[in-house]
Amino acid sequence: MRATDTQTDTAPLPDPSMTCFKAYDVRGRLGDNFDAATARRIGAAFAAVMGPRTVVVGRDCRESSPEILDALAAGLTGAGVDVLDIGLAGTEEVYFATAHLGAEGGIEVTASHNPIDYNGLKIVGPGSRPLSEEEFDAIKCAARSGAGGAHAGPAGTRQPAAVREAYARHLVDMVAIDRLRPVRLVVNAGNGVAGPAFDAILDELERRGAPVTVTRLHHAPDGRFPNGIPNPLLEENRPVTAEAVLREGADLGIAWDGDFDRCFFFTHEGGFVDGEYVVALLAEACLATAPGETIVHDPRVIWNTQDTVSRAGGVAVQSRTGHAFMKRVMRAHGAIYGGEMSAHHYFRDFMYCDSGMIPWLKIWELVSRREQPLAALIDSMKARFPSSGEINFEVPDPKTVIERVAAHFEQEGAEIAHFDGVSITFPDWRASLRASSTEPLMRLNVEARGAAGQVRHGVDRVRAAIDAATG
Repeated sequence: MRATDTQTDTAPLPDPSMTCFKAYDVRGRLGDNFDAATARRIGAAFAAVMGPRTVVVGRDCRESSPEILDALAAGLTGAGVDVLDIGLAGTEEVYFATAHLGAEGGIEVTASHNPIDYNGLKIVGPGSRPLSEEEFDAIKCAARSGAGGAHAGPAGTRQPAAVREAYARHLVDMVAIDRLRPVRLVVNAGNGVAGPAFDAILDELERRGAPVTVTRLHHAPDGRFPNGIPNPLLEENRPVTAEAVLREGADLGIAWDGDFDRCFFFTHEGGFVDGEYVVALLAEACLATAPGETIVHDPRVIWNTQDTVSRAGGVAVQSRTGHAFMKRVMRAHGAIYGGEMSAHHYFRDFMYCDSGMIPWLKIWELVSRREQPLAALIDSMKARFPSSGEINFEVPDPKTVIERVAAHFEQEGAEIAHFDGVSITFPDWRASLRASSTEPLMRLNVEARGAAGQVRHGVDRVRAAIDAATG
């Protein structure tokens, strides 16, 4: 079918300066700096800059997403691009479909875990590769000027496309079904779009004879988010999953954010698993069947991951935080896996993209192989490498404060590395201090070797240095 929307690409924008363009994606508050007219312009701009023949689109379940998707598709088809619409889907389903269908780009309409009055776009190029900074800036400029609306040729088409079954098969192919031990799961989709994708994966697992029992929480997509915005990083959102794990006697709890590109884990004891330990576990899981491969990790908490990779016979490589940086470093090294403590996990066999579904499959495979519960694996790592969790500081000029703190510890004999912020390393403890890219905040992580007291010592030392730098 052909696009029939007659809205022009010069429709008034809520924010002509396009502040909805962030470091890696597009997101904004509806009616403030993002709306359907903006999405339409971005669709046309993507077509003008990238020159695709075909683009995959999908959307989350927010009430504004169908209108945003229609406008985005109209911008693309109006510029002569054929659109393959996979409908209600998670971001990683767009990633998969883009590569699987041989499209030259993919765009998901989603605001993930942002407030209910937000929406946005996550955009990839051919092969689901991340856009370069130059490409992203060029799309922003073209959308701002409306240059993408000048197309003299025929309009493109918009057709539905079904890829979920192929997606589920691809993911299940990534684990050894015959090695999986029986597991009881509690899964919490948070009324985002994880539910339908999980069900397709479960169907494929059961078709192959995998021994799994599931209790579902908040499983149906509902853009009103009656149980709150799906963001398991918020401590107040965790008890519902933790309590269900205990109530059901589950082996593992899993919760996702709105577009399920991130997943979070709970042990059989109801304990929330901090992200840096998940990175190490997934590194071990991948290296168990592919020793000698490269693992990429972010620079915030590193000792446990590096130790795990070394003991598993792999090679650890550090990357700047952020999906564009992680994916580029992974591609440059051919890495089998890359992980960030923020719960973004990237896999070579998934187009080097992040997935919120592959991690729980790989963790299930790992605990089956190790014949130990997840809690035991986590406790062992925490005993060897305790960490503080992320601590935020509100300061007016994070960059200056970081420089002063680094200079202070350099005078005390610490090893200082300026990489995505600064790392401060002593023999027994290490601190990572970096500025937020979106807020006037500094983010501190402290880790230690063996002694939890060294974590507290490190936090106190850095806190005192920050106070001195801002006093």
